[in-house]
Amino acid sequence: MRIGELARRTGVSERSLRYYETQGILKADRTPGGHRDYPEGAVDRVIRIQEFYAAGLCSSKIAELLPCVRDTDGGPSAIATPRLVGDLTTERERIDRKIAELLRSREVLDEVIATAAGEDPVRG
Repeated sequence: MRIGELARRTGVSERSLRYYETQGILKADRTPGGHRDYPEGAVDRVIRIQEFYAAGLCSSKIAELLPCVRDTDGGPSAIATPRLVGDLTTERERIDRKIAELLRSREVLDEVIATAAGEDPVRG
């Protein structure tokens, strides 16, 4: 499929898809005319890439991780290695810290909202 179709099917801009290619996390064949030609599996790959970016992973970490997961369902592939466990555990801990920070921020915001609404922030 051409880059425009992949962009439409994934909701990801063509510019981002080209960036993914330069980062080595998405691959395309070339037509005789030089156009990118993506396999059907590229849809799942782009969705997986987007999930990893949303989790806060950088492109170099995504490049390490992608060979270790199946694009179709995100499960571990046969080549998943224990070497990656430490790195991924660190990333998970970072995400857990971010979640805790967001929860604290939400609690503060809830108290401000309650106060501004004339409610007792403790009782609601």
